[in-house]
Amino acid sequence: MNAAIHGIILAFGLILPLGAQNVLIFQQGASSSSIWRVMPLVIAASLCDSLLIILAVTGISAAVAGLPEVKIILLAGGVLFLIYMGWATWRSKPAVGSASESMPAKKQIAFAAAVSLLNPHALLDIVGVIGTNSLAYEGADLWLFTCACMMVSWLWFLGLAAAGRLLKQLDSQGFVLTLFNKGSAAVMWGLAAYLGASLFT
Repeated sequence: MNAAIHGIILAFGLILPLGAQNVLIFQQGASSSSIWRVMPLVIAASLCDSLLIILAVTGISAAVAGLPEVKIILLAGGVLFLIYMGWATWRSKPAVGSASESMPAKKQIAFAAAVSLLNPHALLDIVGVIGTNSLAYEGADLWLFTCACMMVSWLWFLGLAAAGRLLKQLDSQGFVLTLFNKGSAAVMWGLAAYLGASLFT
């Protein structure tokens, strides 16, 4: 149980800060007319995180991340994607009333994969933090630790989508969501600038 508790606390600490992945899920939850309409995004993001966690604890991702070419490709892809996501988020207008502006399921899945797998900062967190901490365990304890980390992702993303949906119900005119979208775009552009600077260091 110590391994499971360790995994829960560690994963929650990593996933809590505001980032592109969290922003996307919350925003789509707020744009959707039903929580079920945003489930493709939640499931896709959770599966991507679970895959990265498994690769981290098995050591595969650490070996790949150590290749300079891979890091450059990830950073460049992440910068371009965050710039585009920031622009799309800045221009988006919250749906008012029962109208829905959530993405189609295929687009949700594609964006979830991109925002999860083209985010070098998140990748390094999972490899460097979860991967390193997993070295303290082996056998059943290792898989308890791994499953606990994955469970946090699934519950957190589902909770974010539900919170976005709740905010939409409370903010019927879309005023708060408009401010949130502007702030989210600024966060994404800030992350893009940070990743861009990393290309030259």
